[in-house]
Amino acid sequence: MKYTTALIFGIAIIIASIFLGNAYKDRANPPKIISVTGLGNENFVSDLIVWEGYFSTFNTNLKTAFEQLNKDKEIVKSYLITKGIPEENVIFNSVQTSEQRDNKYDNGNYIGSVFRGYALTQTVKIESDDVFLIEQVAREITELLNKGVQFNSSPPRYYYTQLADLKIEMIAQATEDARLRAEKIAQNAGGELGDLLSAKMGVFQITGQNSDEEYSWGGVYNTSEKKKTASITMRLDYEVE
Repeated sequence: MKYTTALIFGIAIIIASIFLGNAYKDRANPPKIISVTGLGNENFVSDLIVWEGYFSTFNTNLKTAFEQLNKDKEIVKSYLITKGIPEENVIFNSVQTSEQRDNKYDNGNYIGSVFRGYALTQTVKIESDDVFLIEQVAREITELLNKGVQFNSSPPRYYYTQLADLKIEMIAQATEDARLRAEKIAQNAGGELGDLLSAKMGVFQITGQNSDEEYSWGGVYNTSEKKKTASITMRLDYEVE
């Protein structure tokens, strides 16, 4: 019995020694790893435009103000349709009403307010894949002044509907770029590129072409320019043999 126990104990010591020896060997000769970052970028032209604007009326009588706003709405709607914009693309939002009052003061002290009237505002939104048409209408919208409507226009916003497909292509491009960089580094170091250990995608950025926009850690998504540049990075870790 004592002999058997001693034998088992001896085998355990040998096995432990083997594990410790391998651990020391791995620690003394850590794996050689190359970390590289690849870049993928693409220029593209937006294929979707979103344009918004608003018009308003003012009157001491709420009903009168609302009636005038409805007249202006029909003028705006007719104008946009005449310009070639399909009616289903012209979306009017709900009317916003605010009561306007003038503050009164006596010797610098506030003593109350006097009712001045009602201001009613309505916004219209147009979303279309006919980018050129909407751009042209946005430039000519001041023609509504001749029809008695003061229309306030916001700058158009530009989007790209094939962004998901573009992103996949760019990831492949960035990955290939990183692999080629890693191969070059390994060759210059007298080694060969081994297995891929890890791959991490960086921030996806969209900036205006030829702009001075700065990249950010949270990502940039430009909507003010029709022509854009998308970019993405991929960080790869390779083992070197």
